[in-house]
Amino acid sequence: MAKNTRGKRRDVEKPYEVYTAGDWEWRVLKHYQSPEGERKNKFARVLCAVQSPFTFGTYEYGDTYCKDIPGYVYK
Repeated sequence: MAKNTRGKRRDVEKPYEVYTAGDWEWRVLKHYQSPEGERKNKFARVLCAVQSPFTFGTYEYGDTYCKDIPGYVYK
């Protein structure tokens, strides 16, 4: 079984990945599974800080399904 090297939470200023779509931005702060596990699990999730027009310039934190992040890459 592969080790999850991205399982430690990071600060919003130093995320593992950043994905954008229009006015939305997802900053991945923690992975709960290894990349192999994420590929196999259709309900794989990550901890994200999300900024959108609805957050008025701030970030909202929470778990998000990988499949719901536009352009998400299973590295």
